Amino acid sequence: MQTTRLAASAPRTVPGDLAMWFFILAELAVFGLFFAVYGVVRARQPALFAAGQAGLARLPAIINTLLLIAGSGAVAAAVQDFAHGRQQRGQRWLLATLLCGAAFLLLKGHEFAGKFAAGITLSSNDFWMFYLGLAGFHYLHVVLGMVIIAAVYLRARHGAYDAANHVGVETAAAYWHMVDLVWLVLFALVYVAR
Repeated sequence: MQTTRLAASAPRTVPGDLAMWFFILAELAVFGLFFAVYGVVRARQPALFAAGQAGLARLPAIINTLLLIAGSGAVAAAVQDFAHGRQQRGQRWLLATLLCGAAFLLLKGHEFAGKFAAGITLSSNDFWMFYLGLAGFHYLHVVLGMVIIAAVYLRARHGAYDAANHVGVETAAAYWHMVDLVWLVLFALVYVAR
């Protein structure tokens, strides 16, 4: 009973570094603005956007969605393992996150290459401008997420994190979850919504 009372009265804190949360909020605002403009332009040109969506392969996008969700699960497991003093397992989960991110980048890069080989560019039409712009901007965020996860992994290998101090892992996880969230919205808007 007393343990429950102590746990209930313990101050709750935001996981990770507060500066990263401000950065995440700024990034979400930018993506939110892009998504809103996409919605307005799409409403004005429904036939063009429907034709563009018909030119997208959904299976690679579904696989990429699953890869990012798996990466989020892996980085969440890493946070839990470091929080419970299981550094080796935590490091393995960070590597799993990196593998999911690398697979996403390879598959999305292949998709981009196919579009460019077909002569599709940012100036082809409004749909392709938004698709390449949004997906490309997100792609860069996945790259940055991987750099952050890799830096945390390297620090973890040198014993930087334990049960008492794993804020760096939480910070990296928060950023990775933001990248995942943005992809889910992008996937719904660009690949699914008609």
